[in-house]
Amino acid sequence: MLADRLYPILLLLGSNIFMTFAWYGHLKYKSSPLVLAIAVSWGIALFEYCLQVPANRMGSAVYSAPQLKGMQEVITLLVFAGFSVWYLGEPMKWNHWAGFGLIVVAAWLIFLE
Repeated sequence: MLADRLYPILLLLGSNIFMTFAWYGHLKYKSSPLVLAIAVSWGIALFEYCLQVPANRMGSAVYSAPQLKGMQEVITLLVFAGFSVWYLGEPMKWNHWAGFGLIVVAAWLIFLE
């Protein structure tokens, strides 16, 4: 069923948005205390886990664990690229895209039978 394949992807997309903010969002506020950055990041990560755990549980019914991980890596890269440009104001260079492309190829290989 299409929904069985699509829901895990959508949940992984949502979880990666939260996790990207948890891991890198504080870089925009380098003057704030480190302990505050850690506490806020952990709070954001809680919401990430609320999406990531169900994504992997549901996804394991149709995808293997390596396939879920490969998918998650590609989603992470796409989310991070947008985040880097639009939130942090750091442009993506050709070598970043080339490296990400190699990871996408690796993830594609995981899906081959």
